[in-house]
Amino acid sequence: MRNTYTLAILFSISTLLLPFNNTEASELRSSIDKYKGAEVSSRTLRQLEPYNEYIDYFSQFTFFRKNHKVSSDFIRALIIAESNVDPNAVSPKNAMGLGQIILTTGQEAAKEISRSRFSFKYVDKEKLKNLKQEDLFDPATNILLTCYLISKYNYKFNGRLELVLSAWNAGENHKALDNGRPVPYEETMNLIGKINGYYISLLQKKKQISIYARP
Repeated sequence: MRNTYTLAILFSISTLLLPFNNTEASELRSSIDKYKGAEVSSRTLRQLEPYNEYIDYFSQFTFFRKNHKVSSDFIRALIIAESNVDPNAVSPKNAMGLGQIILTTGQEAAKEISRSRFSFKYVDKEKLKNLKQEDLFDPATNILLTCYLISKYNYKFNGRLELVLSAWNAGENHKALDNGRPVPYEETMNLIGKINGYYISLLQKKKQISIYARP
């Protein structure tokens, strides 16, 4: 099964063969290289601490396919890149909260979740039926929606990170995605590179901690 972890590693060593034209491949490779050495600081890890329980909890749900989960560290990387771990962040395009979710996208996802078979701690499913703007500033709700949407796109686009994040940034119905291509916006390309870089940094830190913890 292809997943975001595999793609992050492939991107980092530039071995993934992409079905794009030369310009698209060059732009994507450039964004990956630009953020290849991205480092998640100790300060940022401390900022994440209040939200780690939510991230670990909601990322474990298999929303779309059995054994098909999103990586909790991928969600952390997305939150770092999107909001700099600020639950009250609002973008110029009015994306809100930790994952920077547009209200209409959040409302659609929330209704889908409210009709699902899943039940949760931390978030009332009844509230999801009528998601309000202020709900996106609630860390638990925002992280649930983030995990759900990334899981949805991961399933829809077969784990291809460049398409998953294109859908996340520009909308899952963008015409470029119909042709299996990333959305050719500079903002989207930079986001792909940035999240990939932070994700790799988090994985490396986790590996180092595991090594140092050995008896």
